[in-house]
Amino acid sequence: MNLRAVHYYKPPIFIASLLPLALLVQGYVQDSLGANPIEAITRETGDWTLNFLLLSLAITPLRQITHWQWPMRLRRMLGLFAFFYACLHFAIYIWLDQFFDWKGMVYDILDRPFITMGFLAFVLLIPLALTSTRGMMQRLGGQRWQRLHKLIYVSAIAGVLHYVWLVKADLQEPLTYAAILAVLLGFRAVMQYRKRQLSGQPPANRASARPPAG
Repeated sequence: MNLRAVHYYKPPIFIASLLPLALLVQGYVQDSLGANPIEAITRETGDWTLNFLLLSLAITPLRQITHWQWPMRLRRMLGLFAFFYACLHFAIYIWLDQFFDWKGMVYDILDRPFITMGFLAFVLLIPLALTSTRGMMQRLGGQRWQRLHKLIYVSAIAGVLHYVWLVKADLQEPLTYAAILAVLLGFRAVMQYRKRQLSGQPPANRASARPPAG
């Protein structure tokens, strides 16, 4: 796909990313979210936070495997949608679960490990969202910006742990998220290892270590 063509694909992808929220609003209005609509909304916003986090983490492996450059143009939007749904998830917890009981929230965060992990995952997304613009990238400098944005790995791990520790019965779905995250992080670890190995080789050996073209 031509990089310029991504410009035309962004609006429909943006609209599609809002579709889960629209369906939740429709379900709430039509009273079709089940016996506990608050729990359903909380679960769905949490799921979509993880979905967008994993999608944004999958962009770099996709580029490295396929050599496509255009998915990189979508990574920032996917990351911001992860933050958007995380904000909704956290707002529901503050408003409809805790009823703005700040003391109770502090107790929850300190005493319940799955809440601790969820809060950590959310807090780590805040600086990533605030520094997602090109202007902030230039102000921080490329290396500092990249180091800061590695927090997304910690946030994703904390988010998956939050889900795993929350569920007490059927662990199939949270463990699926954990498996996908493990594959994505494992791929990155392998690529970093190969990069370090190649950087330590003489130029002639480094050239011969590359896979043949075609």
